[in-house]
Amino acid sequence: MSGRILLPTQAGGLETYALRGVPAPRPAGGAAFNRIAYSAAHVVADPLAVVDPWVESAIDWDATIGYRRHLWSLGLGVAEAMDTAQRGMGLDWATSLELIRRSLDAARDVPGARVASGCGTDHLAPEAARTVDDVIAAYEEQVGAIEALGGKLIMMASRALVRVARGPDDYARVYGRILEQVREPVILHWLGDMFDPQLRGYWGSEDISRAMDTALQVIAAHAGKVDGIKISLLDKDREIEMRRRLPAGVRMYTGDDFNYAELIAGDGAGELPTHGQSDALLGIFDAIAPAASAALAALGQGDTARFHEILAPTVPLSRHIFAAPTRFYKTGVVFMAWLNGRQSHFSMVGGQQSTRSVQHMAELFRLADQAGVLEQPDLAIERMGQWLAVHGIHQS
Repeated sequence: MSGRILLPTQAGGLETYALRGVPAPRPAGGAAFNRIAYSAAHVVADPLAVVDPWVESAIDWDATIGYRRHLWSLGLGVAEAMDTAQRGMGLDWATSLELIRRSLDAARDVPGARVASGCGTDHLAPEAARTVDDVIAAYEEQVGAIEALGGKLIMMASRALVRVARGPDDYARVYGRILEQVREPVILHWLGDMFDPQLRGYWGSEDISRAMDTALQVIAAHAGKVDGIKISLLDKDREIEMRRRLPAGVRMYTGDDFNYAELIAGDGAGELPTHGQSDALLGIFDAIAPAASAALAALGQGDTARFHEILAPTVPLSRHIFAAPTRFYKTGVVFMAWLNGRQSHFSMVGGQQSTRSVQHMAELFRLADQAGVLEQPDLAIERMGQWLAVHGIHQS
């Protein structure tokens, strides 16, 4: 390969782009982290399944679990069946539960492997929910199913709860009922409406300060049942504000795919160690896993400068992948897995491979190269060229 590729530009033309071609470092085996780090993981669709892909889930289970083994090999935990896995955008509850079962089974063969699994109400259509009790029952069904498999829970936000709740008290009631029942501490997930427009006004208010107060009151009332909270608001100041107010023993898991490097590194401020730093539960870690692992290993060794040196170039890529409409970020994550040879095709559950423009994907390619996260540059050029040819851009 020449290390060059013809790419479309934002202005509508074409340019020859020369790759830097220097993959980011991989961590040494057994490197210790001083943060808990989960990667939300994507699913690999089965492109040969005889289904209607917009309405039916067809998963390549071997490739999907193989990707999780890749993440575990890098020391990252897996946040399973979350929005990165297209939960609520092509992945239904029945398939999610099978995914969780298979992931937990595979993790038993990997010493130290972490898995936390998304628990929601997505089998209850929001329009079918009539009362808060309907939402509680839906959560209870998924809690019971995941706990029966031995899984740790991530309590995801509920579209149905947004529909039926009349205010903060209804959120406190639902979360209180579920947290009273769970076997072990859970991770709460506050997903902003930039990721899912149907979650606007979560915690009973569109005012973020009031919503945060409600979430903190729920956590304080059940602190023994809350491992931590992941907030995905893409607002670092709000995350810092909230982590300063968390009770002892409750972690902040950053879900900020715009500012993760500085939030994980932390500022050391606050009354408790956990007030001055964030752990991680990030969709972008799926796309930059080797770099994320190497950076976390450096941080674990006290080398903050090296941590930033590795992660800083990935931030422009992440901000591009998660650009509005943010809910379509999964397309960029799966595209990265294909470019890096982690799966044999670029097709997605729900036909979601079509959600981004050719220009968007070309810029993703440039930024991935500049971030050093194209693991096999020659393969990436070959595959990018194949994809561009389908869109009428031929390399010769």
